[in-house]
Amino acid sequence: MLFSLTNMPISDVSSDLIIEVGGSSFPLHKFPLVSRSGKIRKLLLEAKDSKVSRINLPSIPGGSEAFELTVKFCYGVNIEITLSNVSMLRCAAHYLEMTEEFSEKNLELRTEIYLKETVLSNIPNSISVLHCCETLLPAAEDINLVSRIISGIATNACKEQLTSGLSKLEQNFAIKPIVDIEPETPSDWWGKSITILSLDFFQRVLSAVKSKGLKQDIISRILINYTHNSLQGVVFKDPQSIKGSSLDAELQKKQRVIVEAIVSLLPTLSRKSSVPIAFLSSLLKTAIMGSASAACRADLERRIGLQLDQAILEDILIPANSHGNNYHPLYDTDTILRIFSIFLNLDEDDEENNLRDESEMVYDFDSPGSPKQSSILKVSKLLDNYLAEIALDPNLMPSKFIVLAELLPDHARIVNDGLYRSVDIFLKVHPNIKESERYRLCKTIDCQKLSQEACSHAAQNERLPVQMAVQVLYFEQIRLRNAMNGGHTHFFFGSINGQFPQRSSSGAGSGTISPRDNYASVRRENRELRLEVARMRMRLTDLEKDHVSMKQELVRSNPANKILRSFTKNLSKLNSLFRIKDVKPIGSKANSEARFLFQKRRRYSVS
Repeated sequence: MLFSLTNMPISDVSSDLIIEVGGSSFPLHKFPLVSRSGKIRKLLLEAKDSKVSRINLPSIPGGSEAFELTVKFCYGVNIEITLSNVSMLRCAAHYLEMTEEFSEKNLELRTEIYLKETVLSNIPNSISVLHCCETLLPAAEDINLVSRIISGIATNACKEQLTSGLSKLEQNFAIKPIVDIEPETPSDWWGKSITILSLDFFQRVLSAVKSKGLKQDIISRILINYTHNSLQGVVFKDPQSIKGSSLDAELQKKQRVIVEAIVSLLPTLSRKSSVPIAFLSSLLKTAIMGSASAACRADLERRIGLQLDQAILEDILIPANSHGNNYHPLYDTDTILRIFSIFLNLDEDDEENNLRDESEMVYDFDSPGSPKQSSILKVSKLLDNYLAEIALDPNLMPSKFIVLAELLPDHARIVNDGLYRSVDIFLKVHPNIKESERYRLCKTIDCQKLSQEACSHAAQNERLPVQMAVQVLYFEQIRLRNAMNGGHTHFFFGSINGQFPQRSSSGAGSGTISPRDNYASVRRENRELRLEVARMRMRLTDLEKDHVSMKQELVRSNPANKILRSFTKNLSKLNSLFRIKDVKPIGSKANSEARFLFQKRRRYSVS
């Protein structure tokens, strides 16, 4: 492309020099150029042929657009320096050596004045010019322009933070009320404009403001905003639809780079972090989907573990990577296991990493009134809800579910109703699991911590092992006996919402219930229990008959005979547990009433 010189002041004089920039050619005159540009002067002096008429400048920053503006400046044309071209002109002036050595008030000085007066003192202008520098690398780096702009942004941001803090202080201590106060400007208002920057420049800006002392909550909001904008269109909703394609690999790479960069900029690890756990959960899901580094995922897992008591169910429902397998589980239980383990091991880790807050060090972990105990109760409810959700997955291995069910210590659950419900759902969805797994799974339930409603359901639940049903009835019998005797031991069960029944110190019922009414209620419950015991004895008798017939069919040398004999002895011992002393038989009317009461109770599982 050949550029015309019709707008130049000396266009009537024929050109004696052609300068090529990229694919463009500029017919120019030597005198105005050499009077302003040291580089063109050197090229002409170094040329062997004194009559050289063509120069090639292939690497001028900004290309033909920048060179055209510099040529106009050399010819005396008044060019306008703006936010969109100042970085380009500054780099081109440096490349062409348009300094004061060759001409007074040369282009390099003009651009420097504009940068100092208009750009470096203003955050939005600095961000706009910094964005323009992304296409001028490495020239913008060579003249230290990028570093100066980033340092200016950090300095001005921290100045605004200080000014905002002082103004708030003045308002709080003002003697007279201030009238017509302007609405407060958010301290992170400039964080929205920073989303136009590339990931590399964004990292450098945020690192600079962190080193200058910008508040962690402001940094967190800027990070969340930038992540939301940068990942738009990158996160795909259905990975299976594009699995194995080049688009999938490209998206995964972009996801990985963004997430790893964002994680590296997160504030220091802390229990009271300003980063919302929902944001951390989204980052972790994206990191797993994008195959981020193990260090990145571990960092996010630890951050979530530190704030696990603030999480909701959606935060820990992390989809599993299928790898093309149609029979894969729906959720990534291994990651959740590590996160819960991090939360449970905070005591040891805090001492090593100095993460413990001073206000929390005076509390005992096992004390029901301590902040830690309240946190672990929240986490236990969260885990029970998570277990109930993943129990619906038919592809979930029983071993994975059992490990999670066994994870929490005994004091983490006041009531085991949530755990019982999730176990019951799992047994219904997985009817063919091994008996050993079924027994181990039910062993995680503390029957002493089941509510009366859950006990009633468990006693009739055919999916449970017989041992557990017997255990439930046994503890229920002890509870009723203690109630009749006026005692209050740890066998009193909580209600569905986890609250223990209130008792007075004398053993009488609390509230407005009289001792006589309380005793009558206990007698009714005892009659109902006796009916259940009778039904269970019939079930045990049927089991004994079945095992006797099986025993006769087996060969005497079979080692299994010993197991059957021991099991038969155990069954006969269990019958003795149901002999309730000092309780007289009741009539058929009471039997029908009790049956009606048990049929009327609400089912406690998904069945």
